[in-house]
Amino acid sequence: MTPATDSLPDLGGEVTLAPEQIAAWQRDGHTLVRGVADDGEVAAYRPIIVEETLRQSAERRPLAERDTYHRAFIQVTNLWRKSEAVKRFVLARRFAKIAADLMGVDAVRIYHDQALLKEGGGGHTPWHQDQFYWPLDTDNTITMWMPLVDCPVEMGALTFASSRDALGYRSEMPISDDSHREIASFIAKNHLPIVVGDLRAGDATFHSGWCLHSAPPNRSDRMREVMTVIYYEDGARLKSPESEHERVDREAWYPGSEPGDLAASELTPVVFHR
Repeated sequence: MTPATDSLPDLGGEVTLAPEQIAAWQRDGHTLVRGVADDGEVAAYRPIIVEETLRQSAERRPLAERDTYHRAFIQVTNLWRKSEAVKRFVLARRFAKIAADLMGVDAVRIYHDQALLKEGGGGHTPWHQDQFYWPLDTDNTITMWMPLVDCPVEMGALTFASSRDALGYRSEMPISDDSHREIASFIAKNHLPIVVGDLRAGDATFHSGWCLHSAPPNRSDRMREVMTVIYYEDGARLKSPESEHERVDREAWYPGSEPGDLAASELTPVVFHR
């Protein structure tokens, strides 16, 4: 049984970032913040998020019958709209303030959340850029990626290509085998440093929308349980779609909108304002 929402930790309080963490995000497009949620908070929310993800997911095929994308993880989006308990986690001011502090903005909205469960034996997550899909006219976008279990590299910890050269790259394809080959070739050609490390439950990486990232296979027999929340600067507007993916996202997250409108809807509320 899901506990009463008001009995769950409120995820109040603040995390103070070190100057080098902000500098790393601005320079490399990603940074690691340890202990964003403590053990008790993770223990309270983890079973709720995992149970709701498995309940909402339509994926029932064995791993061997799936393509690369669907072997990478079981994925469910906008869990906060389906569960009051998950909503308390996703809309947490603590997480949103870290996003705002890293981007150096006064207010942020959520774009959406995504639960990403990489099964034991699950495949790699191809190299990609999140913002390929987003119809936003700003580069002030950021994703929090928080494991709900300890996540060593062999379980599929997030992997980043680091440097300003990586941030300047713009992929023209969705996450796929093709994006993996193209971006891996770009990384090798430009000798970009790769950053990956073991994470504990409640640690979080934060990466920009154009950050090049992937994840290795889960070589363990345990589920890699991760919750993500995407944020962007309040006041951003919608751009003319450059792909069918951007058009679909605009219609999904901003129903009835047009290019040039404020990127604001009931699906993308303000979650932090100074």
